Amino acid sequence: MPSPRLMIGRHSCSGAIYAITSVIRGRVPLLADAGNATLVMQELARCEAEQRVGNLAWVVMPDHVHWLFQLREGALGMSVQAFKSRVARRLNEARMSSGPVWQAGYYDHRIRHDEDLAAQARYLVANPLRRGLVARLEDYPYWYCTWIRGEEDL
Repeated sequence: MPSPRLMIGRHSCSGAIYAITSVIRGRVPLLADAGNATLVMQELARCEAEQRVGNLAWVVMPDHVHWLFQLREGALGMSVQAFKSRVARRLNEARMSSGPVWQAGYYDHRIRHDEDLAAQARYLVANPLRRGLVARLEDYPYWYCTWIRGEEDL
C-alpha cells in the first residue's frame, strides 16, 4: 500500500506525461546485474507494446528506475503496478526467490505544459553520470530517450 502522502494530488489522465521513480526494496542493487537490468528494460518495452504508455525516456539504475512516459490507456496506477508486478515476478523467478522486490508505492510527477520535457529527459538519463557509474553516457547500457543518442545531446 503506497504512502497516503504519495497519493495526494495523483490523477490519471490519458495523454498526460508522467515522470515515475520506483525503488527496489531496501535499496538493494538488484539491477546492477546485467540480466536483471535487461529484464526491466524488456518490461518497459512491453508496457509500450501493450499500448499502456508511450515511452519517452527511462534509466535503470542499480537500485531504482526512472521512467518518463505518456499515459495512453488506463489508469496511471494500473500501468505502474503492471510493470512492477511483472518485473518482481520475473526477478524472483530468475533469482529463485520470492517476496517483495519493490518498495511500496512510487513517486510520480505529472509534467505540466510549461515544463521543458527535453530538459526533464536529459536530467533523467544523466543519472548514471551524476552517480559516478560511468564517465560517459554512452558507456551506460541501461537507458533510452527519444531525443538523446549520446552525451553530446545532453
